[in-house]
Amino acid sequence: MTPLVLFRRLAIAEATTWALLLTGMVLKYGTRTTELGVQVFGMVHGVVFIAYCLATVFVAVNQRWSARVTLLGLVSAVPPFMTVWFDRWAERRDLLEGGWRLASGGEAPRSVPEKVQAWMLARPVAAAAVALLAVAALTTVALLVGPPASSSS
Repeated sequence: MTPLVLFRRLAIAEATTWALLLTGMVLKYGTRTTELGVQVFGMVHGVVFIAYCLATVFVAVNQRWSARVTLLGLVSAVPPFMTVWFDRWAERRDLLEGGWRLASGGEAPRSVPEKVQAWMLARPVAAAAVALLAVAALTTVALLVGPPASSSS
């Protein structure tokens, strides 16, 4: 899986969960028929949002994105559907080209983030476990902090 494929899949998944959450919000607040859509898709969207943000940082390290581009990629997860726009914007500028430069036989890592990435690329099963644990831990923190907007209705 290339950086482009990883990033695109999560950008599309993030936008899709936005659509599902917005549908749930219409059902809850517009038609007042059910809260189930917000309850289910709110959680799903939160998990995918966190995964997208982690993947954005992971791809940014590999692609040597500037802080500005990385921040734009992260912020694109906030407005609905902007992750797809950012994905296309980054692809048009060749910011998602190539493979994993720090994979075995590739460049030697120089910084701490690059060393972490090289370790993860050399151990994909362990990396997947670490990624799942990171998403789970950040989701737990988000649940403890509470929803991003007041739910008093």
